[in-house]
Amino acid sequence: MTSSSPAQGHVVASASPQLRQWIAEQRRIGVLDATLLTAMTAAGWNEAVARAALQAPPMVVATPKVPLPEPALVGEPGAIDVGDREVRVLMSMKGPRVVLFGQILSDAECAALIAAARPRLARSLTVETASGGEEINADRTSDGMFFQRGELPLVQLLEARIARLLNWPVENGEGLQVLRYGPGAEYKPHHDYFDPDEPGTATIVRRGGQRVGTLIIYLNEPAQGGATVFPEASLQVVPQRGHAVFFSYDQPDPSTRTLHGGAPVIAGEKWIATKWLRQGRFD
Repeated sequence: MTSSSPAQGHVVASASPQLRQWIAEQRRIGVLDATLLTAMTAAGWNEAVARAALQAPPMVVATPKVPLPEPALVGEPGAIDVGDREVRVLMSMKGPRVVLFGQILSDAECAALIAAARPRLARSLTVETASGGEEINADRTSDGMFFQRGELPLVQLLEARIARLLNWPVENGEGLQVLRYGPGAEYKPHHDYFDPDEPGTATIVRRGGQRVGTLIIYLNEPAQGGATVFPEASLQVVPQRGHAVFFSYDQPDPSTRTLHGGAPVIAGEKWIATKWLRQGRFD
């Protein structure tokens, strides 16, 4: 539920700037006004004052800068040591923050991950932000599955590589998702963060906070099509086995320019593994 409101346990006569700021912060993370009113009156706020505060012009709250996963690119290295191998740096851009990596997985590791995932594939779902659940979405026509963190030795090994590569704790990552796109399958452009204006977001972010970064690993090479596209940056990443594209977003807002999608597969099939990174520990 919501965090404790200011001056809890005291009846007040007017809406203070502190109260208005608290309301703005709660709205920003997706809490509904009806829930806020209940919390405020339960905490001791006069109901008329609470209603007036909710009806007042919204206070603008600056979104605080949050720590982000970020590879060690100071000095423009050609590769990053992740312990058991070196991952090549093929491309880097700042706006949006996108980095293309080479050889994060070997060909044999890609094949092993596909083999482990194949028997568990099912129609891919997306987050249903109105409720915080999941749903089938016509914009996403792949099959997929999730590994639990550390479920297999290979998954555990890959998660450790990603943690060192992006300087982000293993426990702040969601489970690794493996996806298969057949001919004609695609994922239309979307954002990976959870929309703070959707009513289900408050429920979703209680478990690990917002998403702040995405790593897409290519496990094979489709014969044609299947690129990862960033329409606002005029960027297209062609799948290459063992390579990966990383992008981060410091706030859940389109200004991050991280709108992206999976272009339709024209021939063959495309296999990818996706790792979403959260602000905090994801259990």
